[in-house]
Amino acid sequence: MTTSSEHRQIRFNAFDMNCVAHQSSGLWRHPRDRSRDYRDLTYWTDLAKTLERGAFDGIFIADVLGTYDVYGGSNEAALRTGSQVPVNDPILLVSAMASVTEHLGFGITAGTAYEHPYPFARRMSTLDHLTKGRVGWNVVTGYLPSAARNMGQTDQLSHDDRYDVADEYLEVLYKLWEGSWEDDAVVADREAGVFTDPAKVHPIEHHGTHFDVPGIHLSEPSAQRTPVIYQAGASPRGIRFAAENAEAVFVGAPTVEQLASTVAKVRDALEAAGRDRYAARVYTLLTVITDATDELAQAKYEDYLSYASELGALVLNSGWMGVDLSQWDPDQPLGDVESNAIQSAAANIAAATGEDGSKWTIRDLARQTAIGGLGPVAVGGGATIADRLQEIQELTDVDGFNLAYAVTPGTWEDVIEFVIPELRTRGAYPEEYGSGSLRQKLHGRGDRLPDEHRGASFRIGSRAVVG
Repeated sequence: MTTSSEHRQIRFNAFDMNCVAHQSSGLWRHPRDRSRDYRDLTYWTDLAKTLERGAFDGIFIADVLGTYDVYGGSNEAALRTGSQVPVNDPILLVSAMASVTEHLGFGITAGTAYEHPYPFARRMSTLDHLTKGRVGWNVVTGYLPSAARNMGQTDQLSHDDRYDVADEYLEVLYKLWEGSWEDDAVVADREAGVFTDPAKVHPIEHHGTHFDVPGIHLSEPSAQRTPVIYQAGASPRGIRFAAENAEAVFVGAPTVEQLASTVAKVRDALEAAGRDRYAARVYTLLTVITDATDELAQAKYEDYLSYASELGALVLNSGWMGVDLSQWDPDQPLGDVESNAIQSAAANIAAATGEDGSKWTIRDLARQTAIGGLGPVAVGGGATIADRLQEIQELTDVDGFNLAYAVTPGTWEDVIEFVIPELRTRGAYPEEYGSGSLRQKLHGRGDRLPDEHRGASFRIGSRAVVG
């Protein structure tokens, strides 16, 4: 197994959301933070150009379709602290960002619980056309009960049942994207007056447990056909889903030991699903606070901490875990909890310990996750951070890092200024982008799904899935 940083380069994604502060509640108050400008399109186009200057693989845009109302049984604390509310749609940002960049990829979060796959398939194909094949889809099954209630349900489905729905959702999409239009269906024959050859466009005739989609896909094939599939679930059921579908997997863990265990489980599951154990790029959540020296970076971190909202951190953690953290004494260890939200988040937090080996208390949790959420924070000058990133890759077998921010775009600008040049001098970070689609840039095997991927089995001629 190739794990050494000498044999592969480190990869970066930027982790953002169409809201204020994202996972660093309270930091919107910092004079260096521009997240309040999330409503302004120039914030996003400027950010896209910045990230492309740093040769980031992409920008990964999170999303929720509900408020964090688990803490205290209401969304009052979420509204007060600006914890992922207000929040706008992520998909509408992509066309503008693509228009000012040439290479940057876009990982868009959208759920399988509340939108029918038929219109969603067209929306993603449209973006893949407009971006010339730079779109990925982060598949989420949902975890906020408030979203379920506002979509006419009493509560969300159980954790594993949500993945069962997602399995069929993906099947419908693969049939539409891969199995409806032949590559040469559009003939654009001016003499004959024929734009599309009807014999080369096939209804998918899907009749399943959750969805009935008899017709054809509305879009002609895009550069990638199927967007790059991202997935962030690290529960046993989530890992199985990722092993069958994902081409990039986002994970997070508070310690290197937990991270290494999670990455190994993902790699093993990929092999069990009949794929290469490196068929999916694995990125881990991390926030980097850096500057010209270790001392300046530490001072910057302490400055950021003075703006952080521990209440906002507890609001977010309550939503991620599905547990109302307001009901416990702040100095009480959390321990194991039953979660119908993000099970891996609950498991990681329950296992987290301090330097003395003691279990995290609620107060520890608030303090440790107030900047950047559930991933660790790395603080230091460029060389110190580069050492740490290479060490993490060596010890855990990750491909790269999903970089959250303390302030935006400053956190990423600092990485580009202080860390990336250091990594490049070590040959540990790409000097420039490769050519082709997002899939080609990530895996180097072409623009389309590889033959061993689940989605490829729904191609025309692969098996009888179309009429």
